[in-house]
Amino acid sequence: MILKSVQTKLFRNVLDSTEVEIQPDVTCLVGKNESGKTAFLEALRRLHPAQGNESFNIGRHYPAWLEKRHRLEGKDLDDVRPIRATFELEEKDKEQFAGRFGEGVLTSDEITVARAYGGTRYYGYQVDEAQAVKNVISEAGLPSEVGVQANKISEFDALVQLANDLSENSEDDEQKTEAGEALQSIIAEFLGDHTSLSGAAINEISSLVPEFFYFSQYSTLPGIVKIRELLSKDDEELDEDERTARSLLELAAAEDEYLLNPDYETRKRELENVANAITDDVLKYWTTNTELRVQIDITQKTEQRQNGQYAVVDELHVRMYDNRHLLSLPFGERSSGFQWFFSFLAAFSRYEHDDSPVIILLDEPGLGLHARAQKDFLRFIDERLAQRCQVIYTTHSPFMVQSGNLERARVVEDKGRENGAVVTSDILTTDPDTLFPLQGALGYDIAQHLLITQNNVVVEGTSDFVYLNTLSDHLEELGRTTLDKLWSVQPVGGADLIPTFVALLGMHLDMTVLVDSRKEGHQRLGALAQQGYLSATRIITVGEILGRKLADIEDLFTPGDYLSLYNAAYSKRLKVSDLKGTDTIVRKIARYEGIDRFDHGKPADALLRDKVAILSSLSDTTLANFEKLIQRINSTLGSS
Repeated sequence: MILKSVQTKLFRNVLDSTEVEIQPDVTCLVGKNESGKTAFLEALRRLHPAQGNESFNIGRHYPAWLEKRHRLEGKDLDDVRPIRATFELEEKDKEQFAGRFGEGVLTSDEITVARAYGGTRYYGYQVDEAQAVKNVISEAGLPSEVGVQANKISEFDALVQLANDLSENSEDDEQKTEAGEALQSIIAEFLGDHTSLSGAAINEISSLVPEFFYFSQYSTLPGIVKIRELLSKDDEELDEDERTARSLLELAAAEDEYLLNPDYETRKRELENVANAITDDVLKYWTTNTELRVQIDITQKTEQRQNGQYAVVDELHVRMYDNRHLLSLPFGERSSGFQWFFSFLAAFSRYEHDDSPVIILLDEPGLGLHARAQKDFLRFIDERLAQRCQVIYTTHSPFMVQSGNLERARVVEDKGRENGAVVTSDILTTDPDTLFPLQGALGYDIAQHLLITQNNVVVEGTSDFVYLNTLSDHLEELGRTTLDKLWSVQPVGGADLIPTFVALLGMHLDMTVLVDSRKEGHQRLGALAQQGYLSATRIITVGEILGRKLADIEDLFTPGDYLSLYNAAYSKRLKVSDLKGTDTIVRKIARYEGIDRFDHGKPADALLRDKVAILSSLSDTTLANFEKLIQRINSTLGSS
């Protein structure tokens, strides 16, 4: 199953998250501390936990300021469902269901699963009961007389009753008795241990629902483990760090009889094999220090029991040898970031080589990791985790956000007691603290590109970036002029920042600057051109392209085309005839709306969200304007 969306209600500070869309590969929940990110994951993991029997607890999880009020209102809190998820069946899931009940019984690919505070799970699904009856009848091979009677039945309970009647009340008719027994046999196979079709269907669906594997900083591998206790405990008896330790041994296919073998050479060889396998795996993604080597050993210690007797305890020790400094340290004395990464790799390994359905939930992964190591972990998520299953993680670090995949980001904000925590895919949040990781990710990528890209088109903001790149790609699909592949488009965050940007980097990189045309002009850019920071021919204004004194990049669209973007972004119905004046279109719209200005980024965001439909509807005038701009930009490539 693929998780499509999640809704969390009345859990900690989440009153109603609304329906949160989940990406098919990786979803990133971004928000500041105490915003509700962990609450969202904690509720989701309890839908079908992979570790132990994590349940809901009203006293710990129900919003404290509402619990008393809701009880006084007579609400049954045990029946409140704090988590609801919508899944889409994959082909293999549908094949499994059809193998049990026959073709055509399941009539929808969408399944919903909810869990109440009292622990009851609720399943939403659609089945064709009449088709299930037909499938049983066709498989039974009934004689014609019984078949006519059976074919009039459309309810499963009625078919069960017919089978019982035939087998019990047809003693003088052997053929009917055999038909009844055949029906009973097939019905029993259909229902299994259940007494109804719905019960059997839910049982089959529940076997397809993925487990939620939750990992946080509390799941870190202990440096010393009592190995016999670890190997002898059942899974449900293990705490989180013990599960990680057991997964560590499973990662390298360690075998108990070798680990605990009294012969030193046998035991030592097995431990070295385990250490080598783990070292190779870790160093694929731990580029911060490639000179590390895992060392694992087992020592014996004598302990006194409560009954006064003594026992020998086998302890597994994990150490890290640093070949760079010729020094080994206990695992617990390595950096917290390395401990976390190593522990997660061991814990995840239990799922990597089987096909059991699982979804990974990571709570603030890699907080102790350096920025470079966080990027390594993002690569690990894409190359290893997302290839196996869906991943949902929380973060407030800009280095754990991929600016090239902002469709993965979901913003989490705490809106106070009245509204609680809100989760949204609209990244245009009003809270600057919440937005900071996204801004930081974009800024980091811009800086990285500047260090490796020689030819740069500097634009004012992200909307310019979106329009220029998106229209260039579309023109390429149409076989028309596109931005030269040598260009890298760099939004700097506003017209006022462009001169500073050029002054700092213009002497080192080739730059062409694209700016809007305004009354106040661009005296500072002109002065920089006179000082040799860039050629005056590399300062391009939108007005130059359109032959107008006043023009913004939005004016490259025809009024009708831009209003389509504006209306989609703001759910409006403005018409071209509504706009008056000869100034720029954004000012005409603001004047009509009775405001000073509106967020110019939202129409650009609307274009990204529905590119196919919007691009196909653009007029040739709009396309020609952007093509003319791109030709002008390309003409400056390599000019001094």
